[in-house]
Amino acid sequence: MELKVKRIDLEVGGYEIVLNEEDAKELGLHPQDRAKVGIRGHLTTAIVSISQSMIKPGEVGMFVEISEKLGVKNGDKVRVTPTTRPISVDYIKKKIFGEKLTKDEIYAIIRDISEDNLSLIELTSYVTAIQIRGMDMDETEWTTRAMVESGDTLDFEYTVFDVHSIGGVPGNKYAPIAVPIAASLGLKIPKTSSRAISSAAGTADLMEVLTRVDLTINDIKRIVDEVGATLAWGGAVNLAPADDKIVRVEYPLGIDPHSQVLASVMAKKKAVGADFMVLDIPMGPETKVPDERTARKYAMDFIELGSRLGIVVEAAVTYGGQPIGRAIGPALEAREALMALEGKKVSTSLIEKATDIAGMLLELGNIAERGEGKAMAKEVLKKGKAREKFLEIINAQGSRGIEKSDDVPVGKYSADIHSPEGGYISIVSNKALVRIARTAGAPKDKGAGIILNKKKSEKVEKGEVLYTIYADSKAKLDEAVKVAKMLKPLQIEGMLLERIPSYKR
Repeated sequence: MELKVKRIDLEVGGYEIVLNEEDAKELGLHPQDRAKVGIRGHLTTAIVSISQSMIKPGEVGMFVEISEKLGVKNGDKVRVTPTTRPISVDYIKKKIFGEKLTKDEIYAIIRDISEDNLSLIELTSYVTAIQIRGMDMDETEWTTRAMVESGDTLDFEYTVFDVHSIGGVPGNKYAPIAVPIAASLGLKIPKTSSRAISSAAGTADLMEVLTRVDLTINDIKRIVDEVGATLAWGGAVNLAPADDKIVRVEYPLGIDPHSQVLASVMAKKKAVGADFMVLDIPMGPETKVPDERTARKYAMDFIELGSRLGIVVEAAVTYGGQPIGRAIGPALEAREALMALEGKKVSTSLIEKATDIAGMLLELGNIAERGEGKAMAKEVLKKGKAREKFLEIINAQGSRGIEKSDDVPVGKYSADIHSPEGGYISIVSNKALVRIARTAGAPKDKGAGIILNKKKSEKVEKGEVLYTIYADSKAKLDEAVKVAKMLKPLQIEGMLLERIPSYKR
């Protein structure tokens, strides 16, 4: 049936259309059935909703996602035909009941996810099922390979290195320091990173302050060939696209299935042709990895999956009990990373972590002997070679003209949060700091975030500044200050913890 497009300016999280009741009856379609929608040689599957009055006979309501995918405007004519439910729905039900999936079944599910053949309910059911039922290493490997094959891949003629963090700790800006250190000594690193989902800044958000991150596959290959590394946004390229669709479902559910974490990371690394990878596993309260036992399981599972895929993986279990460095938020983190590259005084935690990771890369690449990589990385950083390489990278990607830390624009509105008492910082809440930074506007408002003046175990005097909140708007700053006063992310204790008895004799 040929129908006239009526665009509906709403995002619904998937490909959905609305039919008039009369047209739906003629097509034999019911709510939540599927239909193929085509125009000018483009074809996609959509989930059907039915209306008696919102859509007239002869029209089809098309939400933002499907309108943009097909490139249609109001009044265009599209062909709508019924189609059947994909067989992969039966495989999802099989996993719901706790059965192991075969390779072909997993490939069918991933194919239907990447081609948008599953409804939001079905995709959510799949993610929930693997969260509750889990996957063994065979299923995880098949999922990884299926996701790689669902998108584009890079093929280099030389050995490729990569680095990745499973996240969970704010201010984790090691990559803009570690990658240029390693690249300055000849390693090739096509690093792609994510934007923030629930954090205050992803590596791509930070880098976007300084340079273009929306690179194409050809851009990445050319830049790595020319200068040795990229620090790009993975969402701009078609690497393992099924993973991006799964992540969009995981976020509102607040779940992160273990097998999907493995597959998600390793699919992207396999797609860029990585031969060696260093994996950062931040460990501590309020991170994804609360204890050593969990960290060891993550490390061993990644190493095994890497072996199956032909990627040598080494894991670094790192301290995640408080932010890395003192800056949280895209521009503030970009400034702190540049300060580290320039040799200016920054938090020891940032330098130590970045050179630990860079040192591991250098040892994997046989640039340094085992145990000597960190010292070599520190020397490269000290001599300014890493800064030179970083500037080459941002210029090759499309520099925004910011090459010095002093020139990074941060939020024009700020508020200092003062200590109500003297003592020592006993607890730093990562989650509370992230919530405050996001309330201030991060990561979308690049200048928003937090600078920590005090960190755990440091002494503080009454009235001293604990941290400063930055925002691009006064209204958001005011809201962030309210949240800060409510959450109290830094807790203070004196040397006297308790007096016994507490009463006066």
